[in-house]
Amino acid sequence: MSILVELWAFIRHRKKFWLLPILLTLALVGGLLILAQSSAIAPFLYTLF
Repeated sequence: MSILVELWAFIRHRKKFWLLPILLTLALVGGLLILAQSSAIAPFLYTLF
């Protein structure tokens, strides 16, 4: 959890708020891929990629 706190401090201090949408998109895609490994929605997610 400290990594997230340090990342937020870096973004806030350096005024690099354009990184937030990129990081959120990467987290969302990563979460979808983890869900796709063990669920019934896997065939639907594979059609997206």
